[in-house]
Amino acid sequence: MKENVILSFEDLDVRFTLRGQVLNAIRGISLDVYRGESLAIVGESGSGKSVLTRSAMGLLDANGSIAGGHIWYDGRDLAAFRTEKEWLAVRGREIAMVMQDPMTSLNPLKTVGAQILEAVRLHQGLRGAAARAAAVQALADVGISDPETRYKQYPHEFSGGMRQRVVIAIAIACRPKILICDEPTTALDVTIQAQILDLVRSLQKKLGLTTVYITHDLGVVANVADRIAVMYAGDIVEVGSCDEVFYDPRHPYTWALLSSLPQLGAKGETLYSIQGTPPNLFHEVRGDAFAPRNPQALKIDFLKRPPYFDVSPTHRARTWLLDPRAPRVEPPEHIRRLRERGGGGYV
Repeated sequence: MKENVILSFEDLDVRFTLRGQVLNAIRGISLDVYRGESLAIVGESGSGKSVLTRSAMGLLDANGSIAGGHIWYDGRDLAAFRTEKEWLAVRGREIAMVMQDPMTSLNPLKTVGAQILEAVRLHQGLRGAAARAAAVQALADVGISDPETRYKQYPHEFSGGMRQRVVIAIAIACRPKILICDEPTTALDVTIQAQILDLVRSLQKKLGLTTVYITHDLGVVANVADRIAVMYAGDIVEVGSCDEVFYDPRHPYTWALLSSLPQLGAKGETLYSIQGTPPNLFHEVRGDAFAPRNPQALKIDFLKRPPYFDVSPTHRARTWLLDPRAPRVEPPEHIRRLRERGGGGYV
């Protein structure tokens, strides 16, 4: 693996079989995750964000499989794992995940303390008073006051935001190196969203975590991500630093995502929405998958899949618009507006 890369996806293909048909959920993705960074993976629902990260934890559904490529972690190819015993050495212990809905992540019949204890015993090997102390400390680490009392309570005695903190406590109790947050704020109101994102950011610094956020909302990760990878139809179409993706986006799909942010709307204007629907991944995708929804698509977009073009050493996009032979196409008004803001803070 490259220096400072903790997790690397290499030409990864993931497929699902449904009623005799094959769905190509991940189509040849290559992506490096750097040690200690915050990476946000953004895109519409169904773009493959969760499938990509779940493939690194052995959590694909029974009808899903890795059909090609590699997932490198600590010198091991996770894509070659075949047994649950192999995955248990990584899942939770090395790579942990915070699910998007705490109500379905927590067992309503067990106290929160008992549920954290399961993770502590399984992944830290602690027992008795030492295990209990570690579980109570995990509750304290996520900002839950009076953790000794809360340890004995059930999920229904917690608010939505507090339940999400418990789910995070279970994840960090395993002392992982990578924490994947799958839409961690979807079910929460805006004020609590900010608190949870601040919590994850502080835990990252305190515990030396590498964090990966999965979201459909660029605005959610604007102030917590170091880099952003934009996914569409099972492929990463653009990746770069937060500044590069927000203020110098190059793929038409990234333009469309940013233009859809309510914060960029102007009074009296109709809120922008992306027309059309994503392609059917049961069928082969020809050319640029976004071309049918892109009003500025070139003829070649419908014929040949674009390669990646480097915008800078840290920024690349998969679009024919970056080919030196392509005509000059100006980004939409919303993007020009965002560029004018420059370094004045994210949306």
